[in-house]
Amino acid sequence: EVQLVESGGELVQPGGSLRLSCAASGFTFSDYPMTWLRRAPGKELEWVAKIIGQYDFTYYADSTKGRFTISRDNAQNTLYLQLNNLRIDDTAMYFCAIGGLGEPLESMKRGQGTQVTVSS
Repeated sequence: EVQLVESGGELVQPGGSLRLSCAASGFTFSDYPMTWLRRAPGKELEWVAKIIGQYDFTYYADSTKGRFTISRDNAQNTLYLQLNNLRIDDTAMYFCAIGGLGEPLESMKRGQGTQVTVSS
């Protein structure tokens, strides 16, 4: 069974940092592109960052570029998202998901999510 378990979300002040993790199991993790998604209260699911291919090419949404860093450890079957210089509008439930090659976001297999709240 494919499982994705996110962790690391918490309450943080504006300008702070967090590192999210996603433990993957039930599939050959290294064979798949991976994406971080988020859903803010009252808003649609949006992609945040993705990592694709043998050489781990990374791509970022305009809103996160320069602040967030996606990475993966294939030996540990774990996906990461480093969040720096957090803003109030980064508050959302964050999900890791399998894929990132243009498929509809809602169709991507994802975990239960981890809540990031940015507030003073």
